[in-house]
Amino acid sequence: MTSSSHRAGHVAVIGRPNVGKSTLVNALVGAKVSIVSPRPQTTRHRLLGIATFPEGQLLLVDTPGIHREQKRAMNRMMNRAARGALEGVDAALLVVRAGQWDDEDTLAFDALRGAGLPVVLVVNQVDRITDKTVLLPYLAKVSEGRDFASVHPISALKGKGLDALVKTVLSLLPEQEALYGEDEITDKSQRFLAGEMVREQLMRQLGEELPYATTVEIERFVVDGELLRIGAVIWVEREGQKAIVIGKAGSRLREIGAKSRVQMERLFGSKVFLETWVRVREGWSDNEAALRQLGYE
Repeated sequence: MTSSSHRAGHVAVIGRPNVGKSTLVNALVGAKVSIVSPRPQTTRHRLLGIATFPEGQLLLVDTPGIHREQKRAMNRMMNRAARGALEGVDAALLVVRAGQWDDEDTLAFDALRGAGLPVVLVVNQVDRITDKTVLLPYLAKVSEGRDFASVHPISALKGKGLDALVKTVLSLLPEQEALYGEDEITDKSQRFLAGEMVREQLMRQLGEELPYATTVEIERFVVDGELLRIGAVIWVEREGQKAIVIGKAGSRLREIGAKSRVQMERLFGSKVFLETWVRVREGWSDNEAALRQLGYE
């Protein structure tokens, strides 16, 4: 890449669940456009994160983690969304967790190999490897027999190794002007992002299984001067789940709302008045028609 050239293009961010794809997208964009939590399958939607640099622009397609388990319609839709992200992109990042490679990493790699794209292997969370001497043998092992355009050990959370990664990925993209303005960070609306902020708190605050039986629908999004008035419905599948989300005397629902509001105000740069309700819709996660009504693609 010459000093005078400017490159821009779409880059799919692919990998199994919970390897830090959304953390990486947020780090490159420089803003929180994709929600994160310690739980697998936090990302359910395909989302574009726009990372603009003097040398070029990365249009990062954040995707749900590719996974084998497809028990419910929602799992099948998430896998289709991840694989669909490979259409029309110029390159791909395969994100894995340092020191690990399992069957779902292979599944993600096979999907990329079938697409015929240049693939950069991004080995995330290298900061968690205390014995750095094991890293080189690991990198050699996972690269063997796999034609990666480049391999980059990074820590997305701590921002390490990202400059070299950006330089490599830009070199794989076509020479062209930026496709979005410098101040644009995502293709998603504030309404969509508000729903994701509430869902992030559900993922973080509820137990092991309950977050996967919840989703969020924004019923009201009104700009009232400098105030955003937002009404969010949290959908669950059973009455017992509703009681858990609400908590004793509404304590958990208030905490979910309060932390969601803080995140919204930080992202939107506006004061937010947020109301939340919990409603029951039986079997929504295994009903493709219901999923489409709730905004799943």
